[in-house]
Amino acid sequence: MRRTVPSTDGVAAARLDMNSASAMMSSQRSDSTQLPAYDFAAALLAWFDVHGRKDLPWQHPRSPYRVWLSEVMLQQTQVRTVIGYFGRFVEALPSLAALAEAPLDRVLALWSGLGYYSRARNLHRAAQICLERHGGELPSDFDALAALPGIGRSTAAAILAQAFDLRHAILDGNVRRVLARWHGVRGWPGGTQVQRILWQHAESHTPRGRVADYTQAIMDLGATVCVRSRPQCAACPVNRDCVAWREGSTADLPTSKPSRVVPTRETTMLIVRDERGRVLLERRPPTGVWAQLWSLPETRDAESAPNVLHERYAVRAEKPLALAGFVHTFSHYHLRISPLLVVGVPELRVADDGDRGWFSREELPALGLPAPVRRLLETAFEDERWREPCTA
Repeated sequence: MRRTVPSTDGVAAARLDMNSASAMMSSQRSDSTQLPAYDFAAALLAWFDVHGRKDLPWQHPRSPYRVWLSEVMLQQTQVRTVIGYFGRFVEALPSLAALAEAPLDRVLALWSGLGYYSRARNLHRAAQICLERHGGELPSDFDALAALPGIGRSTAAAILAQAFDLRHAILDGNVRRVLARWHGVRGWPGGTQVQRILWQHAESHTPRGRVADYTQAIMDLGATVCVRSRPQCAACPVNRDCVAWREGSTADLPTSKPSRVVPTRETTMLIVRDERGRVLLERRPPTGVWAQLWSLPETRDAESAPNVLHERYAVRAEKPLALAGFVHTFSHYHLRISPLLVVGVPELRVADDGDRGWFSREELPALGLPAPVRRLLETAFEDERWREPCTA
């Protein structure tokens, strides 16, 4: 999470700082949606000045490249998880040019474990486009920035607001939750009509000054105070006019996404070991789940494994051994994985086409591997039965 929950004493102190701003306002409104933008922003900025966290790694320095990288990593991922990945990434690839020139495998390896790997592929391609068309820099023009792969309206706005201090409203998950509750907007925020309303509110509240601080502040408010479950409403600096707090409907807003049944699929992953203790890996196709990452050969079940290895990989399978299965969950389905440890005897040399080959344990850290595959391989390498001499 981005911020620690503020104490009510701190909020009271922050509100004292707002007296001058509040004096400019008319009497308290009866309709919360009509409060002028600068009142909401002033309250939020006063809270941010007291409680704002200003030591996130991408804020020092707050360069366009570092802000961009952090915003992409923070899509679908919490701050506490991103911090470690961000540090390792910028240490390895400290500039946009370094990212653009790096092999995709290197980028995917640094991303491994963060999930949603299309973000890494888009990041890499966008850096190359910046090198080709924008003089090696992120463009400061909204349309040009939003046109880059993986950068939509809200991400472009967040980059421009935080890196360039330009007035652009954002609408990430935290901000949607804050605005849906504060304005009492019902309906799933992913719906077109509700999104349009929330964007209007986001635009109306964004101040003309201190845009970078305001952008961070409203994200922090959603991440630490106006959280999804059990929000800290008493500590909120804008609770005075919050519709959800006034009506006791914070548990109902924002409206949940319509539920649907998440299907379960099954696969058998083959951990094929050769006489040198290396494993057989192949690069996945350029589209679909885990696109362009290295992964294990797969088949529908253990019984079909020998034929698949023979026909597709020219490998004779011996001594199959079933390992404990597990379930990996994607956003749209569950995948039940049954691992099978196999001694593989190559009948022919695996074609060295760049998308398939045998890899030692020492080579794995440099490869972009899906997190469950990496964990599975680590488990297999530690298995005593794996380390027995291969006599095939």
